[in-house]
Amino acid sequence: MRKILIVGAGQSGLQLALGLQAEGYDVTVMSNRTADEIRGGRVMSTQCMFDQALQHERDIQANFWESQAPRIEGLGVSVAAPDGSRAVDWLGTLDGYAQSVDQRLKMAGWLETFAQRGGQLVIHGAAVSDLDYFARTYDLVLVSAGKGELVSMFGRDAERSPYDTPQRALAVSYVHGLGPRPEHPDTEAVRCNLVPGVGELFVMPCLTTSGRCDILFWEGLPGGPLDVFQGVRDPQKHLATTLELMERFTPWEYARATNVELTDAGATLAGRYAPTVRHPVGRLPGGGAVLGVADVVVANDPITGQGSNSASKCAAAYLASIVERGDQPFDEAWMRATFERYWDTAQHVTRWTNAMLAPPPEHVLNLIGAAGSLQPVADRIANGFNDPADFQHFFFDPAKADAYLASVSGA
Repeated sequence: MRKILIVGAGQSGLQLALGLQAEGYDVTVMSNRTADEIRGGRVMSTQCMFDQALQHERDIQANFWESQAPRIEGLGVSVAAPDGSRAVDWLGTLDGYAQSVDQRLKMAGWLETFAQRGGQLVIHGAAVSDLDYFARTYDLVLVSAGKGELVSMFGRDAERSPYDTPQRALAVSYVHGLGPRPEHPDTEAVRCNLVPGVGELFVMPCLTTSGRCDILFWEGLPGGPLDVFQGVRDPQKHLATTLELMERFTPWEYARATNVELTDAGATLAGRYAPTVRHPVGRLPGGGAVLGVADVVVANDPITGQGSNSASKCAAAYLASIVERGDQPFDEAWMRATFERYWDTAQHVTRWTNAMLAPPPEHVLNLIGAAGSLQPVADRIANGFNDPADFQHFFFDPAKADAYLASVSGA
């Protein structure tokens, strides 16, 4: 039985661990926190997962919360006008529903399930020196801990990383008490509110440790009016700042948020990071090699909501590659080929995300505007969140965008 070590207990690491466990591998997971510490800690992300990513969880029978989490059936876009009204407002229908499950709930549950099924669980914050030892005792070491010392083993891929500084300041609040949206009170939806030159507000339903909630998520241009959360330690101050900015820039969302309260003491998060693609193989001091997973190797800005989706797709691709390898060695050539298998999918996410961080060109504005009167355009953009590869056919190139709009208008 081949022995595999996974360092990190997030979406990709635990999904991969559970998948390998089901295939009969001897798997060890190294986590820097226990399940109880994760469950009782601070929120970690917004993690709205679309149908393709959810299917990977179903495939390994790890979709434990699917019947409880809100079914997100639409994705809407609003664009703020200078006078505080909406210049654009529409709702696209998803072909398959999306869901967001608080990672504190999911990762704690998955960690416990992994241990209950006989997996080896080590509670320890790993350092490079630890991996130097483990690389000699395991057939394969995978690093899925996207922060800290271990990431420094994986060099930045400059050709695939156009940005070297953070492009947004991020601020998240989990709340109870958000009112329904008047335009579609019976449809659960992710709402993307674009404020030109300022940033974006995302609002989405979620399942958290205390039941159904909503997530308020600001992405602000660095140095702009939304970049005010650094140094805010008090959760109530964080929420008050979030609401003040909503009242100022997205009053239509603020109108249904006047009675919200935080879900718990750990319900806020703020930070920033530079979107980066890294080389997939980390070299250890003793000469061994380890393979980076998900955010370790492809960390996109969350503006397109793809982090957990990409982590799920990476875990699924790596699982297939490991199983197909059989008894052959997990050498560096295999590691690079395994990453490129994932990059076939991830490259579309990275291209789209990086495009959305820049001021939108005229043809993109035309597409977003046309979606307000052409439902097929709204639906196609919405479903691009599930399958970002589709954007290459109509989103990036002005000629393709014009041809697509002409075809829909004609129909």
